[in-house]
Amino acid sequence: LILLGAPGAGKGTQAEKICQKNNIPTISTGNILREALKSGTEMGLKAKSYMESGQLVPDEILIGIIQDRLAQEDCKNGFILDGFPRTIPQAEALDKMVKIDKVIDLEVSDEAIIARMSGRRVCEKCGATYHLLYKKPKAEGVCDICGGTLIQRKDDHPDTVKARLEVYHKETEPLIAHYKKQGVVKRVDGQEEVADTTRLTLAALEA
Repeated sequence: LILLGAPGAGKGTQAEKICQKNNIPTISTGNILREALKSGTEMGLKAKSYMESGQLVPDEILIGIIQDRLAQEDCKNGFILDGFPRTIPQAEALDKMVKIDKVIDLEVSDEAIIARMSGRRVCEKCGATYHLLYKKPKAEGVCDICGGTLIQRKDDHPDTVKARLEVYHKETEPLIAHYKKQGVVKRVDGQEEVADTTRLTLAALEA
């Protein structure tokens, strides 16, 4: 299963729910790269030099790392890919590796994503997350848990979010057409309430 959707559409949250229900692992590109670096695999070491210089990891290395991960025992009964593939060449390489059963296309408007992400606040000290609309701290700008200062991450700044959305529309959105040709895409319209989105996502998986 592949989860597609713009940054901030809620892919990570839905992946977690599907994992719990079906007892299969979520493979997120960020986590997998960190794991590969830690374990010091050949592909991990190749990725390291790019990551340390702030460059994107080239496709052939990323694809190699994904291939190693999919060969592991816990993927035998299925898996969820979150954050991969991001481009058509990556999708074509994945097609040669494995047959994808379903692609969930999580649709949320750009306006809603900008509002959602620019409202996020993170505790400087303990990393707890809040939202100015959906999950307010008891005292403004102060973490409920440890009393630390709440900050807006650079990633969540409206200008950064807009730039990330532009990249998504240009590079990743064409994947929807790629997988539609294979007849595996299920569209889910993201709702304001996470539980409603989860209900629709699980229904799309069973359909």
